Amino acid sequence: MMKRHALQLLARAVPHTSAPPAPPARFRPQVAALKGWGSRGASAGFFSTDAAAATPAAPGAAQGGAKPAAAVAATVSGGGGEGGGQDGKSGQGGAGKSVRGGPVSWLSFLLLLVTGGGIIVYYDKEKKRHIEELKNKTNSVKPGQSVGTAAIGGPFTLLNHDGKPVTEKDFLGKWTLLYFGFTHCPDICPDELQKMAAAIDKIKERTKIEIVPVFISVDPERDTVEQVHDYVKEFHKDLIGLTGTTDEVRQVARAYRVYYMKTEEEGSDYLVDHSIVMYLMNPKMEFVKFFGKNYDVDSLAEGIVKEIREHKSS
Repeated sequence: MMKRHALQLLARAVPHTSAPPAPPARFRPQVAALKGWGSRGASAGFFSTDAAAATPAAPGAAQGGAKPAAAVAATVSGGGGEGGGQDGKSGQGGAGKSVRGGPVSWLSFLLLLVTGGGIIVYYDKEKKRHIEELKNKTNSVKPGQSVGTAAIGGPFTLLNHDGKPVTEKDFLGKWTLLYFGFTHCPDICPDELQKMAAAIDKIKERTKIEIVPVFISVDPERDTVEQVHDYVKEFHKDLIGLTGTTDEVRQVARAYRVYYMKTEEEGSDYLVDHSIVMYLMNPKMEFVKFFGKNYDVDSLAEGIVKEIREHKSS
């Protein structure tokens, strides 16, 4: 009796070693993390969701005390409770989905390459076709062929260097080369008239083609018939000089699109700024081509002969 009574008292005095009650479900992950932090494998247990694997049992620990920890770890890892169950389901669902590498898939990238390549090929093909069309159009036009006749030339009435009235009809049936200038010109007009005279002589010598050289004054106030007569004979025996009144000169200059204006006027001594151009007219007194100051004697003669031959062949 005494022995049984002593055992009962001893059982009451010694604390019960059964497992403590499980914490609420919402605190279970925190409890598992704290248990892992406190164990010897703290670094592994803190980052692992398997608390049972991360927290080794202490030597000599009671079997009854190890069961609650394993149960909590199993609950957390297995998705026990409301929150844990949802996390577990989402984890399992995420593991089953395929993660794409970015917002553009390989298929979209491939389609983009194919489309871009097709556009480049099409553009290159259209460009070559357009260039070929331009070449064909260019080749279809013969060199020297003109689309239309320039609005240069027209009727006029002037006096020649002998004082006789002259109109554009007096030059019909002949190739004519016109130059506008004035007799008091210090250098440009003499140079151009000398070039004209040498060119027509070279043309006649090589091709037997006769060109009528004509000088038209743009200074009617000073270029009288006598003044023009003396002036033209200094350059060529066949050079025809024309002059007239202010209105007559203005009319012919306007018809041939010739610019002229007085400059540096000091009494009766002045210069006239004017166009430096020679006009080639066909036997119908129609404009063919003009030749500027940049032509020398040889290029001027060759250019005139070329125009005449093309005119005859057309």
